[in-house]
Amino acid sequence: MACGTWCSAGSEAASVARQPRNPLIPARQGVSPSCVALPSTKPPPWPTLLDFLAERLHAVGRDDWARRMARGEVLGDDARALPPDAPFQPGARVYYYRELDDETVIPFEEVVVFRDAHLLVVDKPHFLPVTPGGRYVRQSLLVRLKQRLDLPDLSPIHRIDRETAGLVVFSLRPQDRDAYQALFRDRAVHKIYEAIAPHDEAVDWPVLRRSLIVEEAGAFFRMTEAPGEANSETRIERLEARGAWARYRLAPLTGRRHQLRVHMNALGLPIAGDQFYPRVLRGPDEAEDFLNPLRLLAKAIAFTDPVTGEARAFESPRALDWPS
Repeated sequence: MACGTWCSAGSEAASVARQPRNPLIPARQGVSPSCVALPSTKPPPWPTLLDFLAERLHAVGRDDWARRMARGEVLGDDARALPPDAPFQPGARVYYYRELDDETVIPFEEVVVFRDAHLLVVDKPHFLPVTPGGRYVRQSLLVRLKQRLDLPDLSPIHRIDRETAGLVVFSLRPQDRDAYQALFRDRAVHKIYEAIAPHDEAVDWPVLRRSLIVEEAGAFFRMTEAPGEANSETRIERLEARGAWARYRLAPLTGRRHQLRVHMNALGLPIAGDQFYPRVLRGPDEAEDFLNPLRLLAKAIAFTDPVTGEARAFESPRALDWPS
């Protein structure tokens, strides 16, 4: 929610609608303000704003909210600080900055691959999330780049998993953002990934994997294949083999969550270093094993630029480490 000015109606993690960035409330150290839209219920069931925040955004305790408000860190639409005794105002918007105690430092650096007046292309390391969320705020690619490059309007036009390394494309100008995001909605982007997984000599490569991918029941962070009409498609070929392992080229034609990891696992070839497939070795909130990354790399991306009309093609200089 902290990747832009988002308005939520009751949860720090769930956004209802994207609101235009409030120019009166800038980012702080690269972190954009989060926004909560107060319900329009009349008469309001909460006498004060603090009562509402403590009940609806309970991931932050009441005492912590009171301290934030006393420090001037909870703001109204006019950028004025709202004190702990501020009354609840139905329909108003309230802004605050996400903050985490003892946020884990990701000890790997991103690399800028390309930049012009419209686009920024970055090679992301393993373990670094693209946008703030969960236990990472400042240790996210977006916040790092906003701080490092002084780009307050920077916005990713697509995402890759936190565990995946490789290319991420950002829009520099708000007026260009929708045109670039439409490329991904319309599947007008050619993407190539590389992965290292077990070597199976019996498979007749290349393979076109098509399936219905859905969220696994009882495990929100895992996806699974299910019977039904396919909503995902990946072309997979083997590039080279080294003993028990092989390097694969994966070309997704769709962009389902965890699609490449699920498709490789379904072939009996789970990607090396995968902590979720075929079984959960480490949950999403557990400490990282920085010595054993997911061997999945967003290697190349190409598209026709909808703003300039140019043919764009970028490739990550990164190479995956083979398992020992």
